[in-house]
Amino acid sequence: MLTLASVFAANSSSSNIFLQQIENGITLGAMYALVALGYTLVYGIIELINFAHGDIFMWGTVITFIVVQMMGLNHPLSGFALVGVLLLLIIIGMAVSAFLNAGLERVAYRRLRKAPRLAPLIAAIGASFILETIVQLWRGTNFYAFPDIFPHGGFTIFGARVNYLDIFIVVLAVAMMYGLARFINTTKLGRAMRATAQDPEAAALMGVNINRTISITFLIGGALAGAAAVVYNMYIGQVWYLTGFQLGLIAFTAAVLGGIGNIYGAVFGGFLIGLIQSLAIQFIPGGFQWSLAVVFAVLVLILVFRPSGLLGQQVPDKV
Repeated sequence: MLTLASVFAANSSSSNIFLQQIENGITLGAMYALVALGYTLVYGIIELINFAHGDIFMWGTVITFIVVQMMGLNHPLSGFALVGVLLLLIIIGMAVSAFLNAGLERVAYRRLRKAPRLAPLIAAIGASFILETIVQLWRGTNFYAFPDIFPHGGFTIFGARVNYLDIFIVVLAVAMMYGLARFINTTKLGRAMRATAQDPEAAALMGVNINRTISITFLIGGALAGAAAVVYNMYIGQVWYLTGFQLGLIAFTAAVLGGIGNIYGAVFGGFLIGLIQSLAIQFIPGGFQWSLAVVFAVLVLILVFRPSGLLGQQVPDKV
């Protein structure tokens, strides 16, 4: 099965292998970070591990691929054409994933908020399989090639190749992290989200619309996964119905590693896992087969000494 890590390893042809793997890992981590933000947002509000989030990301890859097919794009673009297509794909990917995620919350999760914690967890796993099966029956089980629409240019620094697409992916992830943090910390809706996360009953008594706040949280989380889907398609160049399974699992691990519920922690965890995975592939014998084992071994070691994650804070359970 094709993975992000295998593509990074195949593309590592530079005079400075270590720096090249650092560059690869940062790009990989940026995509993990965008998906991890959705996990950490939802968990921070209602303490739900939304295992369907990776498949929300997968739907974003499929829909944007279909849009590119319908537009007949099959070659790199430049100038205003490139900017226009990127904006269109990002808007469509974010909109589809956002509304799909919010719809999932309305149909599958809302009635289970006060149920035992195992019930919404099982519902999330069931939703994941449903989303995968729909795409499997609709598009089949084959890989589909995503056309090259982003220019192949770049530059070399200290022996490492840096592509313009890599820069775009990292800048997009950092910009969205910053924008999300500003939104949560400075807006009225952001304050409502923080109040709901801290004490939903008290927030409701203060006039916060809990259902609307949680729905918007799912909307934002899905939108971030949709943005990740667009850059994933352009970087990897292949679309598959199980794309979201492994990437979603690793992104969730990134959120836990950084401190689930912490926006900066999710992004930090995504970049850290990307670096660990990329370096493991290059410098450990049989690294491709061992890369995931190394990632989860690091996760276990860190959680043993810091159960709340690297940037997380230990807080009492909600009652």
